[in-house]
Amino acid sequence: MHPFASRPADSVSALGETRLIEAIRGWLGPSSPHHPFGIGDDCAVIPASRHRQLVTVDPVIYREHFDDTMSARATGAKLIKRNLSDVAAMGGRPRAAVVALALDPRVKTAWLAGFYQGLAALARRYQVPVVGGDISSLAGGIVATLTLIGEAPHGRVLTRKGARPGDRIYVTGTLGGSLRGHHWRFTPRLAEGAWLAGESSVRALMDVSDGLARDIHALTPAGTLPLLTATNIPVSAAARTLARTSGRTPLQHALGDGEDYELLFAVSGRADAAAFEAKWRRRFRTRLTCIGHFARKSGSHPEGYLDLTAHHGFEHLKA
Repeated sequence: MHPFASRPADSVSALGETRLIEAIRGWLGPSSPHHPFGIGDDCAVIPASRHRQLVTVDPVIYREHFDDTMSARATGAKLIKRNLSDVAAMGGRPRAAVVALALDPRVKTAWLAGFYQGLAALARRYQVPVVGGDISSLAGGIVATLTLIGEAPHGRVLTRKGARPGDRIYVTGTLGGSLRGHHWRFTPRLAEGAWLAGESSVRALMDVSDGLARDIHALTPAGTLPLLTATNIPVSAAARTLARTSGRTPLQHALGDGEDYELLFAVSGRADAAAFEAKWRRRFRTRLTCIGHFARKSGSHPEGYLDLTAHHGFEHLKA
């Protein structure tokens, strides 16, 4: 859906900031709590928590994260899910969100209503109150930025650091081909991330947003290499479809497309892998794959494993 109106009467400029804020309150409905715990003051009030707090922020930008082929509702849903995936990647659970908008005055009021309705539907599903935000003008564009506050209910925050030589590398779901719709249809792995935080054998955790070939380096301990086997990479059906016309292989798509929003994590090499995987299967239907392990660097790259220097993921601001 094209987000810009041809008639001023159909645009947000016809409302102005004050009436637009009231409209947003209505579009959010029960996902936005009453004052002082929601919209209406200089700051929102979030009840105290005895757990460690998590904070993350992510935007959706017109022509960068969404375009006219996506519905407004899908765009709003993607915004909150991108942030939920970050909280999942720390083994946390969400608590509250604020949304900052920078809009061209020509944005359709109907488009923005759909955006907030999509965001609100996901906020209700994942029990995330939307407690405030901000609105400003931006000539020619749309940028919506959501800041999500979460907490670590298990008392342990899983980070990208903590893996050791010999640890096994796991990934959830399948990878690649996100442009065929997965980049907004994905399910944040909140339940899986929280469960992993409760497993002492899990040493490090992150989500795959910029492509496995790029993201794996953030999980890799100093002085080691991630040894991944090509046949173990869980390639998505969408990646295989794209490969028919892209000139790239399905594996290249799986390693570099990005926006998979799956969990990538390290499990102690001393743990019983079969028992860990069986325990996972009893709890989740989400696919789980051991794709390799971390090994100490020793001269040339070992034969039989992927040379990740030949593959690249997504990097902001790089030409």
